[in-house]
Amino acid sequence: MRGLFYLLAKDFRSMVHGRFFLLVIGSLVLYSCYIQFFYINTDQSIFPIYLHGIDTSDTETQDDLYSISSRGEMQSHLSDHYSIGVTKEEEHLQIHMVTSGSEKTDNLRAAYAYETTLSQNQEAKGAEIIGGNSKTVKNRLEMTSEVLFFELVAIGFLGISAILFKEKQMGVIRVHGILPISRTSFILSKLSLFLLTDFVFAILLTIINLNALSIDLIVNILIQTGILSIIMILLGLFFALCLRDFKRFSLFYLVFAIFATTPVFLAVQTSIDVKWVKYHPFYHLFSGLKNAYFSMGDESFLYYLICGLTMFVLFLFVRFMLGREMIKEG
Repeated sequence: MRGLFYLLAKDFRSMVHGRFFLLVIGSLVLYSCYIQFFYINTDQSIFPIYLHGIDTSDTETQDDLYSISSRGEMQSHLSDHYSIGVTKEEEHLQIHMVTSGSEKTDNLRAAYAYETTLSQNQEAKGAEIIGGNSKTVKNRLEMTSEVLFFELVAIGFLGISAILFKEKQMGVIRVHGILPISRTSFILSKLSLFLLTDFVFAILLTIINLNALSIDLIVNILIQTGILSIIMILLGLFFALCLRDFKRFSLFYLVFAIFATTPVFLAVQTSIDVKWVKYHPFYHLFSGLKNAYFSMGDESFLYYLICGLTMFVLFLFVRFMLGREMIKEG
């Protein structure tokens, strides 16, 4: 137990000297300013509709319906691959669009334009509203979950690896190889400190950027944060032990970060149809974190079982690679 406390104190000093806490605080301030002052104010109209040859003088026009005077003006608006044009030809509505590149999105745009335009002249039935989140609250929840995911995947992974590489260069692992300190304690020390840092970051990020909080929300967020954090910490330790120097690791980190985050954000934030993303492990981790923010935590027992087994296997791999490194260091 004394050995574990010694390691915790040593690792804490390494994180302070490596300015890791400064990086975390800077990220917290930067992300929070982006969410508070920019992202929550972005409110693009959903598929703006431009009407030509349709009389709307006797109807209540919606905010995203615009009457224009010529076909040329319509074409200029449609060039953004997002807006929709509607004309009336022989008592029938005609939809005009420039394809977005996704057949699914184009079909959705056409259906939305037709129903929205048609409802201007017919009595529309009321719809049941499920959920009470406003656009601003939705933006806060959405971006806060995405920022936390990126922080855990990218910054946490890089931070633990950078500290371990520095210890390898200073001969710390060689010293631990001859001290009566177990490999498990060595791993648990770093795992505990970085996990605690991620918990504090998640709580502060959530408190700062969400107006309404509850104990259940915080608990669900911390559960998903813990799962993702432990996996990323163990992955960072494993690859730092496998690769010889930080230069090689930096190149690997770039490729890994692109692989881990890009397909997820493409599938979630764009209209690109990434069908294979359901086989991407980080997509399910991101979904679990996002569902926790939106209070839709419906992850199955299989999800938690796979996450638990993954953490256990990664821990064994890290412990094995640490033993090899200690033997190699002499």
